[in-house]
Amino acid sequence: MLAIVLLAGCANSHKSGLSEQPTSTAELVGAKEVDPGMRERIAHALGRDTDEKAFRDALKQRPDNVDAAIPLARALLARKCPNDALEVLDGILLAAPGDLRALNAKAVVLDHEGRHREAQELYRQALAAEPANPMLRNNFKLSLAIEAKTETGGANPPPQADGWHFSALSRTSQCGSGSEW
Repeated sequence: MLAIVLLAGCANSHKSGLSEQPTSTAELVGAKEVDPGMRERIAHALGRDTDEKAFRDALKQRPDNVDAAIPLARALLARKCPNDALEVLDGILLAAPGDLRALNAKAVVLDHEGRHREAQELYRQALAAEPANPMLRNNFKLSLAIEAKTETGGANPPPQADGWHFSALSRTSQCGSGSEW
């Protein structure tokens, strides 16, 4: 809401002074003077915050809700907040110990942070429970390959084999409040 109010001045920046009439939210959303790229970034940021809040609220209601914890951790990792993502995943593993998806998600974050041996231990733990799981097997192999490449001085990790392992991190953003849930 605050971002939209702050943009009221930007939407009317072609005028010589501040507008005497405040611009309504509806007018701002459809304003042609606002850069379309900026409008999209604002809408995305507001949506992201809403999604993260919804996931955190779901975790408050049910601390073992893996379906809320994993997308929240993914969003935090995408915002370059791996410690917050690990905190969320540690919480879910306390509430749902041994959950394969939560173990995998935490291992992915650890791999992303270069903590391959810790990640591989989690993959092994999950694979002991379900040895034929293709997601776990694939991510475990990727972790081993990345660790080997890192140790031999290779700069480029192998390409992504699934949609969640090492999700895109091109966006820059500040980390959130972490232990809010």
